[in-house]
Amino acid sequence: LLRRHGSMLSLTSATSGYSATSTSSFKKGHSLREKLAEMETFRDILCRPVDTLQKYFDGCAHAVTKDELQRDKIVEDDEDGFPNTRSDGEFLHNNNGSKEKLFQCLSHKGINGIDFKGEAITFKATTAGILATLSHCIDLMVKREDSWQKRLDKEMEKRRRVEDAYKSVLSELKKKSHFGGPDYEEGPNSLINEDEFFDAVEAALDRHDKIEEQSQCEKSRIQRSSSVPSGDVFSCVGSHRFAEKVEEMVRNHMTYSLQDVGGDANWQLVVEEGEMKVYRREVEENGIVLDPLKATHSVKGVTGHEVCHYFWDTDVRNDWETTVENFNIVETLSDNAIIIYQTHKRVWPASQRDVLYLSAIRKIMANNENDPDTWLVCNFSVEHENAQPNNRCVRAKINVAMICQTLVSPPEGDKEISRDNILCKITYVANVNPGGWAPASVLRAVAKREYPKFLKRFTSYVQEKTAGKPILF
Repeated sequence: LLRRHGSMLSLTSATSGYSATSTSSFKKGHSLREKLAEMETFRDILCRPVDTLQKYFDGCAHAVTKDELQRDKIVEDDEDGFPNTRSDGEFLHNNNGSKEKLFQCLSHKGINGIDFKGEAITFKATTAGILATLSHCIDLMVKREDSWQKRLDKEMEKRRRVEDAYKSVLSELKKKSHFGGPDYEEGPNSLINEDEFFDAVEAALDRHDKIEEQSQCEKSRIQRSSSVPSGDVFSCVGSHRFAEKVEEMVRNHMTYSLQDVGGDANWQLVVEEGEMKVYRREVEENGIVLDPLKATHSVKGVTGHEVCHYFWDTDVRNDWETTVENFNIVETLSDNAIIIYQTHKRVWPASQRDVLYLSAIRKIMANNENDPDTWLVCNFSVEHENAQPNNRCVRAKINVAMICQTLVSPPEGDKEISRDNILCKITYVANVNPGGWAPASVLRAVAKREYPKFLKRFTSYVQEKTAGKPILF
């Protein structure tokens, strides 16, 4: 019990080591340094009574050991002499001498007058102070931890933003690096996937739309007048070399294109906006999308003749056509038939397209006087020696028709027919073979986006051009 030198030394060493560790751990923070200094003082105060008690226990142990040696010597002397006995035969030993010697030894070492009560009070007060200081240090560390956690959260948020910005810039650089590279353009061995192809095409179309909106304001300021031949010119077939082909195309459109497809399961309604409905029938041949498209629309205030005239007349084509880069008339076949070569604006990464087609405008007289006359413009691909395919563009094949009928509601009384009394029913059909290697999903998405936009833009243009002018039946 008394020999605890090692344990006490260990306690002292642990206290010293804890203080050193605390000093290194709480270098930062003025309050923590102050509290650490207080703990150093409390440690010194605790060490003094511990040292005093240790000295006392060491003195006691030394005195007891010395007393045991003396008693062993006395017993040996008694065995050689005659021991004292009482009347009952027991040996008599004088223990008072040993106790006196023990206290004399302690008094000689200067530790007999220890104030145990005072030392206990000091010990309790010091430990209470240590506990209070430790509690304050814990509070400070908790606050410091919260502060550092907030700073860590802010730094993590900054890092996340920087990483996002880096990824965005890297993605843009990759897209720019693709530009102009043959491996990342439309082709049989293109490395660009469908999603990237679609995103690039959509972005290019958006840019074209913005440019077109700016240029449209300038176009509207330019007033162009176009001469309209007499109706008899549009009723005849003509005598040029493509006359039979034109007549065949007109018959097919009048027979099949005007049929209602609303209940046909093969036709899908892909867009419906007001009076306009756009249908599509999915057809692929050798991996190329050949989807026939059909749109119906009703436009107030214009006639079928006016709609077909502006659709066919090349003098005003650039006023409403936004996808054409340039065009020229390769040959004039007759007053109502021409061959046109045109190149369309490139939409990267798709290849640029060109098309060579015959455009004819016709008026089809009604068989019944109660039925309206029909105006029609049909555009279909042909070949011509002056416009051969080239390596710069992919030659597309088309068969397009704009078919219009004018409905007139009789005005009240004897009033003249005004534009409020007329309605044009439009049927637009398009069969396009784009050629090339553009993904089917991209071609269908572009068609769904661009065809309705074209029809609304064109019909609005016709309404603006004819407003306030005499009605052209």
